[in-house]
Amino acid sequence: MLGKVDRDSTAYWLLFKGNKILISEDKVLEFTLPELDFFKLSEKLVRSQFLGQVEGRSYYAAELTPDIAVPENMLFCNLYRLFGKIPDALFFLAGKAYQILHWDRTHQYCSQCGAGTENKIDERAKLCPACGRVNYPRISPAIIVAITRDREILLAKGSRFQADFYSVLAGFVEPGETFEECVQREVREEVGLEVKNIRYFGSQPWPFPDSLMVGFTAEYAGGDIKIDENEILNAGWFDVDQLPQIPGTRSIAWSLIDWFIELAKNE
Repeated sequence: MLGKVDRDSTAYWLLFKGNKILISEDKVLEFTLPELDFFKLSEKLVRSQFLGQVEGRSYYAAELTPDIAVPENMLFCNLYRLFGKIPDALFFLAGKAYQILHWDRTHQYCSQCGAGTENKIDERAKLCPACGRVNYPRISPAIIVAITRDREILLAKGSRFQADFYSVLAGFVEPGETFEECVQREVREEVGLEVKNIRYFGSQPWPFPDSLMVGFTAEYAGGDIKIDENEILNAGWFDVDQLPQIPGTRSIAWSLIDWFIELAKNE
């Protein structure tokens, strides 16, 4: 069963308290808790979900009660702070755990009739025993796009950016839109520009809490920059040799900007 606690003491656990994950103090994710008696672990679980198996070993995500004692030399850390500081495979496994627990937490009751839901035993879904409605984990697709003009790239500082850096534009896909239509709408709404030659670049799951970032490249087609002041603090064209502070490595935003740098310098 997807939500049932496995009493196999060799299983790996990714443990959360609220939105924070338990790690060792040297910032390396710790999957097992030898400090805790495994058979008492279930007493501290708010919820758990099976993540899958890797090389025959089971992986679980679990949310612990707020009163859980932190084992020695460990701490609860915001998952976002670990991005770029631990191996990608490890981060996205932790991100998957975070996203699934968030879904579990927010789907305890049926949105159709209000009855309590149950874990569906044959797939990852929540089943309402009263009306039969099935809810799967939510994934919110969003586009992110690098817009180029010769040796320049359009970068913007968003109003929600916590750090003082510039990045490429991004936005959520609306119902009825293709990804390409979303690119055109978001660019038009946020900076007042038109784009052409939209091409798929790549994708990256972004578990904060449930996004899937779908990357594109595009070329400037016309217009003058006119920012949406609710979304953008500043935006402009930046030459490849005069880039502002940009996102850290490993993010798809950084990959798009790095693609532009290599493209411009090879021309």
